[in-house]
Amino acid sequence: MSIPETAPHGFPADAHEVYRRYVSAVMLHGQAGARAVDLGATDLYALNILELAGPMTPGELGARSGLTTGPTTRLIDRLEDAGYVRRAPVQGDRRKVIVEPVGKPADLDEILAPARKRIGEIIGGYSPEQREVLFDYFTRAAAAYQAAAEELRPAD
Repeated sequence: MSIPETAPHGFPADAHEVYRRYVSAVMLHGQAGARAVDLGATDLYALNILELAGPMTPGELGARSGLTTGPTTRLIDRLEDAGYVRRAPVQGDRRKVIVEPVGKPADLDEILAPARKRIGEIIGGYSPEQREVLFDYFTRAAAAYQAAAEELRPAD
């Protein structure tokens, strides 16, 4: 059995390629899932943001999805026309609205089920301690990516 060549810090020499393949596969699956339910990838991403974070202003949704004002408005229009979100007035300020999720594509869970099952089987194959490390990584990596995205956002 050969030992894989390592780069500095003890990482496998091809660690960056392995990780890039993983990220590319996740993105490809997201795009394929969106297409399968007749949505654009950004539309499905925005629905995920709303499902995870709850109702928010169009500006917040734009910031979280990386869109400027015009594309955010068109995104919300598409999702509203499809019956997935609604604009609701903000109590106490009739000029403001929030975007609320009101539905999701009926087939979405069915479309995503095979990947969820496969990933569940992979994660289930790890020990409880290893799963704890995986979910710690997911949590910390999500925060790191969000912070990095904020740093890349142009100043207003």
